[in-house]
Amino acid sequence: MTLPNDDLLEMYRRMARIRHFENTCHELYQRGQIAGVLHLSTGQEAVSVGACFDLSPDDYITSTHRGHNDIIAKGADLTRMMDELFMKETGYCRAKGGSMHIADFKLGILGANGIVGAGIPIATGAALAIKMRDEKRVVVCFFGDGAVNQGFFHEGINLASIWRLPVVFVCHNNAWADSTPQAPTHAVADIAERAKAYGIPGVTVDAIDVTAVREVCATAIARARAGEGPSLINCKTYRWYGHHMGDVDQSYRPKQDLAVARGRDCLAFHRERLLRAAVADVRFIESIDREVAAEIAAAVEHAKAAPRPGADTLYEDIFAGIDAREEMAP
Repeated sequence: MTLPNDDLLEMYRRMARIRHFENTCHELYQRGQIAGVLHLSTGQEAVSVGACFDLSPDDYITSTHRGHNDIIAKGADLTRMMDELFMKETGYCRAKGGSMHIADFKLGILGANGIVGAGIPIATGAALAIKMRDEKRVVVCFFGDGAVNQGFFHEGINLASIWRLPVVFVCHNNAWADSTPQAPTHAVADIAERAKAYGIPGVTVDAIDVTAVREVCATAIARARAGEGPSLINCKTYRWYGHHMGDVDQSYRPKQDLAVARGRDCLAFHRERLLRAAVADVRFIESIDREVAAEIAAAVEHAKAAPRPGADTLYEDIFAGIDAREEMAP
């Protein structure tokens, strides 16, 4: 796929935005300014950016407990995200959801989800609604390799295949389901091979390369939009940090594996591509990095100053009411 220079630069900007957001969250958590459980997606940026690049604002995504990357790639407001992490009234969930439950129906973000694999049936249901309404929308469903052995995976993909639903199943295959490696729990080495059981395309891609991820996902999105049904994309990546911020030691995985993974940094790989192809020079790329850093610094300052929710809001937004349904209407 030959891409315009503007697209290549925008891919870098989006990956840099995710990387800097996650690095900032890491620092804030260590300082005790962010509470709760935090699952960082550092190192997996190319999957989210590549998969979301050809989506329209009307298309949907579902994400996971490790969902900052997917949510940002779909266009979420960084200030509202940071406000939520700081447990402020102005956050996406008004301080009731935290890191794992950010959603924005107006942007087609049907929510991150703290339950492993739970986004799969939600995505399938959204895709069914699209088909029943005879729309041209699609759904991209993100999940980790640990979700592949959940019943949700079989049920959701099987129904999507039977009904030829417009959904693309994208696996953030970061090699570890919490602290469990793939080999002892998977009968096949390549997750994409499971697509054969459902009669749908299955593709594995090296997620060091955001353009390669975009290419296979763009093909699957176009196929879904044309009414040809779902696809399964297995994106080989690697998370840089533990399962969550409390998982510091990571004694379960070989330290040399982590060193190799950090040496295959998707952001650095794309940066070098831009320089080699003379798409941008060092000064221009550094200007993007500064802009992204300033954007996230402003979000942090806003979050620090924003008000906490009052006690009178405790029972608000507990159940979806008519307003929520109106937001989901076409």
